[in-house]
Amino acid sequence: MYFYLPDEYRQKFTNPLGILLRNKQSDKNTIKTLLNDSQFITIGDTTTEKLLNFNLIPSIQIIDNNEKRIARKPIQNRNTKTNLYCNNPPGQITEDSIKTIKTAFGLTKPVRIIVSGEEDLLTIPVCIYAPENYVILYGQPNEGLVVVKVNNEIRKNVLTLMRYMNQRYDEIGG
Repeated sequence: MYFYLPDEYRQKFTNPLGILLRNKQSDKNTIKTLLNDSQFITIGDTTTEKLLNFNLIPSIQIIDNNEKRIARKPIQNRNTKTNLYCNNPPGQITEDSIKTIKTAFGLTKPVRIIVSGEEDLLTIPVCIYAPENYVILYGQPNEGLVVVKVNNEIRKNVLTLMRYMNQRYDEIGG
């Protein structure tokens, strides 16, 4: 089983789910203030690398070793306790990725999830399954960094977005 995003609904997924910090605003002090000592999750290679360079260690890092769908040098892995792997083709949310995200919350942190495919839409299941008050950070292409505090309101918002995705039971990528 997997969910895929039809082209006609892609625009609905482009609005930031939380606070958008423009590139010039996403400095270490601003991010630390917004994190407020919460556990946090990074989604995306650039976002993960930025936080690691600030010596802010995400509880869970979700990366695909790509930047804007172009292969990039893997981020050094000097802080994680566990690496997990999942398959998630572009424009989809697979059952494999959902199970992997759920598993990551039960492991000793920090955990790195390495996605074969694309991690962009995985913000949605992370918002659904992350514990209350976790903070999620992900990149908004060509704009900046989005900071999302997990609560019931954000869960409702992403569940509404999920309604635009079609559920399939055939092979992934079908």
